Amino acid sequence: MTNLSLNRRHLLKAAAIGSVALASPAYLRRAHAAGGEVNIWTYNNFVPESFKKQFEADTGIKVNVRLVDDQGKQFNLLAAEQPNPTVDIMTVAGHRFLQFIDSDLLAPLDTGRLKNWGNINPTFSESDWSTIKDNKWGAPILSGMEVLSYNTDYVSAEEARTWDTLFSEKYANQTAYIIQDMMSIIMLKMGYDGNMVEYLDKPEEAARIVEEAKQFLIKHKPLVRKYYDGGAEIQQMFVNQDIVLGHSWNGPAAALINDGFPLDMTIPKEGSYGFVYTYNIAKNAPNADNAYLFLDAILSSPEIGAAMTKASGYISTYKDASNHLTDLEKKSTSFTDEELSTLQFFRAEANKMKYGLIDPAVEAIKAA
Repeated sequence: MTNLSLNRRHLLKAAAIGSVALASPAYLRRAHAAGGEVNIWTYNNFVPESFKKQFEADTGIKVNVRLVDDQGKQFNLLAAEQPNPTVDIMTVAGHRFLQFIDSDLLAPLDTGRLKNWGNINPTFSESDWSTIKDNKWGAPILSGMEVLSYNTDYVSAEEARTWDTLFSEKYANQTAYIIQDMMSIIMLKMGYDGNMVEYLDKPEEAARIVEEAKQFLIKHKPLVRKYYDGGAEIQQMFVNQDIVLGHSWNGPAAALINDGFPLDMTIPKEGSYGFVYTYNIAKNAPNADNAYLFLDAILSSPEIGAAMTKASGYISTYKDASNHLTDLEKKSTSFTDEELSTLQFFRAEANKMKYGLIDPAVEAIKAA
């Protein structure tokens, strides 16, 4: 399959998604144009283009989207800009809340200003990870997980049921993964708590476990073709057949599956981690009122949630969003009960200790 044909499908798909009318709520259409702007840092395809255009037309508010591909980079940029950030809304994964909150970078979310808060599935909006220090900090929009993605022309479903295949000689130099994410998965594979919550009072044990995972990845470094950073990068490696399997987020994998690429994905038997993306408002946001208007509008209907899933490949948190997906789209955003039974959600309680150990380990792996 050539890069040209895939890109053509992407264009056709984008045109189809863009043609769907995603109207903003009636109260916005009745209101006088608010004007001004709202600045958003988010991942590719998290703001449907048709919704963006409609919102701008209904409100007179210009939506400025800056794409991000890494939570750490986003944190560093926001920290550097405070106390006068240029951003109003950013996309923070739920398990990274504490890092942003403890650094005083986010404003508590006033859900009373969001008439459409009830459109979010309470599994996400009312879960224990979403409330910290008696406040909500973000509006859950999409859910994802770390998966093993594989080209079905070369790798069998049985082989993909274990993370061991990613580190096998059979597929040497045909694999890719994000090192930081793989550290948690390797710890889980070894029988440890990849969230490191169990070791909060055992810092020496935590350091030993991270060192063990680090040495595993250094030992297997000759087998990996590339360490990568973002979803578009691994998609391109699959399309170019640089790799035939790799660790990825489910969103980029689902997008390739829906484009007709011979790809599948699984949660291996050793388990993996899930996460939830949220829209958050920056502390001292320059356009906070416009930010709340934007959030309420994008939460207004399951069709918008479905459009976000269609564009990103991640699972919508909106009630009834799946009713607006095709059978193939539903298939690419669902997993078997057996696979889901091994899935855990990332937790934030030990993040300071965890990333204090993992970040240097990642640099050591790269340098080895």
